[in-house]
Amino acid sequence: MLTTGSPAPELALEDTAGQPWRLSDLRGAHSALLYFMRSTSCPICNRHVRDLVARRDQFAADDVRVLIVVPEARDAGLAWKTDHGIPFPVLVGSAGTPHESVGLTRKIFGSMRQSGTVLVDTDGIIRHAHGATLPVNSYDKKGIIGAIHSMRGRSTA
Repeated sequence: MLTTGSPAPELALEDTAGQPWRLSDLRGAHSALLYFMRSTSCPICNRHVRDLVARRDQFAADDVRVLIVVPEARDAGLAWKTDHGIPFPVLVGSAGTPHESVGLTRKIFGSMRQSGTVLVDTDGIIRHAHGATLPVNSYDKKGIIGAIHSMRGRSTA
């Protein structure tokens, strides 16, 4: 898993329209919060995405772009995005799983995909990284909000 304070890796993914997407394209302009779902069929991951959607105005006010990263193929990601009315870009891996690129896999009787969040500031530095094998523990809402506030020099109290 990535560590807070380290440079973000160069993520090269694609959106559900097949357009290339690179984390570095946001550098200097916007912060990015990437939520890596274990799968689009995971009810707990879907609950976390609903919370992100409910907080979208807060994220927009802090100039944080929310992106949902799914392990499925582009067509399945698009169907899920459409069916659930997701207002954020949904990203998929163009080669391999995007979860591997940020260390969200764990070796237990083979490879198990984890879910988690990564917050990257406008300078490309990781400000929050959290992942878990159990989806119920993968979304650290309090930690994310605290990291966003600290990026803006505000108190979290």
